[in-house]
Amino acid sequence: MAYSYKGAITFGLVYIPITLSLCIKEHDIGFNMLERKTKSRIKYKKTCVSCNNKEVKNEDIVKGYQYEKGKYVIFTDEDFEKIKTPKDKNITIEQFVNLDEVDPIYFDKAYYVTPSGADKAYQVLLKAMESERKAGIAKTVLGTKETLILLRVRNGTMLINTLYFHNEVQAAPAVAKIKLAKQELDLAKNLITQMTKSFEPEKFKDEYHLRLQKAIKRKIAGNDIVEAKQDQSEVQIINLMEALQKSLKTEKPKRKAQ
Repeated sequence: MAYSYKGAITFGLVYIPITLSLCIKEHDIGFNMLERKTKSRIKYKKTCVSCNNKEVKNEDIVKGYQYEKGKYVIFTDEDFEKIKTPKDKNITIEQFVNLDEVDPIYFDKAYYVTPSGADKAYQVLLKAMESERKAGIAKTVLGTKETLILLRVRNGTMLINTLYFHNEVQAAPAVAKIKLAKQELDLAKNLITQMTKSFEPEKFKDEYHLRLQKAIKRKIAGNDIVEAKQDQSEVQIINLMEALQKSLKTEKPKRKAQ
């Protein structure tokens, strides 16, 4: 699934061959690990514990399950394939739900869905889901793990989100209940109202990434990195009431300017 996946969506007795491709392309800047003095690259070797730490090649590495201390059973790729049922090899829709019923905490990775055959069936499913504003809940086995899946339509495009199972989501830490003053709560509500705008993701830029690129260029040119200045408006105010009141005054000019 790191690059693409070829399989099928099954919807009742309907079979739709599809390909998945990642929606997200991360733009992280990669750094290598170096020895401080020599600037030489650090290498990580796979070694055998009982072979005097001899380096092991990838083709000699297998997967083993430890059922007792020091005792393993070996599983090959063929073994994993044998225990998959035909249903496991497809993305089988088990039910439909309203999308807003699915808490985003369950979302993992997102993929675009494109048909590789049965184009009419694909379009019928897409249009029906879009018209009814429904999302499909499905399961499949990816690699050696059963995966929960959400099938949805966004702006006329079919997407899949892999989901975490409920038992993978940890319970929230306990937070003590505090009696709130009405005036503070009203100010907070007013501030939220003033700061509420339509979500336009293209307006949000990775500013740290840009500063990091500039810092790399300065280093290459032999210059020191200039320390980033703190925005004076971000200075913390201890008193909650004062912080809310000043925040409301700060936001008003921004709101009028739009």
